[in-house]
Amino acid sequence: MTSLVKEQKIRTSRVGKKPIPVPVGVDVTIEGQRIALKGKKGVAELHVHPWVAVQRDGTELKISAHEITNDGKHRAMTGTMRALLNNMVIGVTQGFERKLQLVGVGYKAQAQGKVLNLTLGFSHPVEFKVPEGIVIETPVQTEIIIRGVDKQQVGEVAAKIRAYRPPEPYKGKGVRYTDETIILKEAKKK
Repeated sequence: MTSLVKEQKIRTSRVGKKPIPVPVGVDVTIEGQRIALKGKKGVAELHVHPWVAVQRDGTELKISAHEITNDGKHRAMTGTMRALLNNMVIGVTQGFERKLQLVGVGYKAQAQGKVLNLTLGFSHPVEFKVPEGIVIETPVQTEIIIRGVDKQQVGEVAAKIRAYRPPEPYKGKGVRYTDETIILKEAKKK
């Protein structure tokens, strides 16, 4: 009897297969594993993982793995790099934004140039230095708007500001994301 060997089907990432549309007005520069994008909102740069290749095909960017194996690492990396490149395209065309809200008596924020001054109920004011590539606005004293080209950097800055005074579970006082829901606990009864 001859033994039948099942042929394994090699799968690729569903996310990695999708091409990324490049809008008009975005300049794409591909130099080996380095990709730079320039748009109306700014400039973004990414060093692509060595397992992944990026080609420009007209008005689209296509991502592929150098070698596809069944262990999943290569196809997972194509999906990751595709998501990062797509975020870069969105960042240089539209930008990213995160809103924070201050809840509490006397809590306020004021943006002054490259410094965000926060009054959060401490015995001292908190000064947050705004990193390069980020713009912080305070249209109202209890609202902070963080804008930038890099999605990861915008989220990280918002998380750092929120970490100064996270919302507490009894009255909900603190710094919270605008779309965040705080589940309040009931106070202890005697």
